[in-house]
Amino acid sequence: MTASDRDRTDPGRAEKSHESAVSAIPDGGTVNSPFEVVSEYEETRRDRLRKLYDTYVYAPISIIKRDWRAQIGFTIVLFYVFMGTIGVYLIEPTYVTEGPALAQPFETWEYPLGTDDMGRDLFASVVHSTSEMLKMILAGGLFTVTLGTVVGGIAGYKGGVVDTVLSSITDVFINLPGLPTVMVLALMLPIHGNPYLIGVLLTIASWGGLARAIRSQVLTLRQEPFTEAARSMGVPSHQIVFRDIVPHLMPFVIINLTNAARRVIFSAAGLYFLGVLPFSNHNWGVTLDLAYSGGAHYRTGALHWFLVPMVAIVGISIGLILLGQSLDRVFNPRVRARHEKKFAESQLEEVDPDSDDDSEPMIGAA
Repeated sequence: MTASDRDRTDPGRAEKSHESAVSAIPDGGTVNSPFEVVSEYEETRRDRLRKLYDTYVYAPISIIKRDWRAQIGFTIVLFYVFMGTIGVYLIEPTYVTEGPALAQPFETWEYPLGTDDMGRDLFASVVHSTSEMLKMILAGGLFTVTLGTVVGGIAGYKGGVVDTVLSSITDVFINLPGLPTVMVLALMLPIHGNPYLIGVLLTIASWGGLARAIRSQVLTLRQEPFTEAARSMGVPSHQIVFRDIVPHLMPFVIINLTNAARRVIFSAAGLYFLGVLPFSNHNWGVTLDLAYSGGAHYRTGALHWFLVPMVAIVGISIGLILLGQSLDRVFNPRVRARHEKKFAESQLEEVDPDSDDDSEPMIGAA
């Protein structure tokens, strides 16, 4: 006799089998039919996605919305990004003898920022210079932060011979003279006006200080309980460094990223102004050089020729400073945890509304 035949002849046995099957359902599971069980997998995945959204979307946006520095900094930086990406297609490049010489700013919409002594539109010159400057900033900032963080993190965590070798290399780059090194490398390397290579070249000696600071921070964090716990569990060293230690250093890294970007801007403008770096197109430093050569710094009618590139340099520098200060709050674990807690509380209120409304009335209540 099969099990199904025994269940048909013995109803009590069939009821016990059903009860045992129901008891085997995981906690939180539901039964849609006698043959279908919905596990907790969907709910667990939903919670995980909600936590990722909370950590990487809701908390940063909430911090940025409450910080005026973030709003101004993002606005300025996005304005320059718009000029350097879309603006170059909307504004035609300027040419010699295109307009009247030394036209004053805001006189006509055709030349909103005026012209230089050769009739070139200064607004078009600023827009088309922004694209190359953004490429230099991106290459130089990422090179400095990436190399400094990797070398400093590995040296501080590994210690021993690895620390000695990497620290020696770092000390060599720290003691390199910045301007002479850039001048020599600019003559030796075939950069040919490549903005990415120029950005790396301008920060070739800047990553050493960041690597030394990161190493000092990692030496402290490697003794923390969470690091020792990961090490005892057999987690690989590179995962401990870049998954557990480096996220705690992100505010410091972001500040150094904005500082490296500003350093690229000032170095590029200064070296182009001095004529050290070769150029094929106009940029802010070249415009300053031409304005200085034309006596714009002491001629009243040509002063705007000198001020326009200076305002462009100062504007993006202020935007990067405010952006770095706001991103420091975004990557601050305490500030993020506060906003994540608010998001979790709001989600609980949506899932579990005021329970007093759904509670059973007390016996004897009026």
